[in-house]
Amino acid sequence: MSTTSGKTLGGRRAQAARNDEVILEAARAVFLDDPKAPIAAVAERAGVGISALYRRYAGKEDLLRQLCHDGLRRYVAEAEAALAEPDDWVAFTGFLARVVDADVHSLTVHLAGTFTPTEEMGRDARRAGELATALVDRAHASGRLRSDAVVHDLGLLLEACAAVRVPDPERTRQLRRRQLAVLLAGLSSVPDADPLPGPPPAAGEFDWRWRRRE
Repeated sequence: MSTTSGKTLGGRRAQAARNDEVILEAARAVFLDDPKAPIAAVAERAGVGISALYRRYAGKEDLLRQLCHDGLRRYVAEAEAALAEPDDWVAFTGFLARVVDADVHSLTVHLAGTFTPTEEMGRDARRAGELATALVDRAHASGRLRSDAVVHDLGLLLEACAAVRVPDPERTRQLRRRQLAVLLAGLSSVPDADPLPGPPPAAGEFDWRWRRRE
């Protein structure tokens, strides 16, 4: 009896995990298209009942928060992996390529200000900033990153890549990689290059977007 019961419980957990993955994939697609879409649109796209969605998420804000936190965790994981790369420039460019492919910043741009961040998200955001700073410092040390580039330029670069989107996902990936290559060329150290225009982006300059919008 206990073995059968354990198998049943395991099967239910596996099904719940699959449902959660389907729900999050649907939510990502729905809210990237329209951040104001109702949560019912997520259930419809996921092919699950609204009750199944509410069993996992108390409401739309919880779902939005989960999506953005997942993206933040992915950013942190990619940065940590990049720091294990011995080549400073490869670590920097490889990190950016993987984050662009993961489309992390589309969620940031579209969903910022639509939910209240948690303290854990704040800690992860600070960790992300520390890791990005370490990667930029290493890229500077390699001599390949222009001296007037700052860590906050990465946010601008990633948002520029995230803005590239066409109906075909594979073509979107190709175009984003091309955009990334163009932007990296602009950040590469070149003798006698003109300085970057204007004051560089400052720490906290984009934090306004995370203030909850009613």
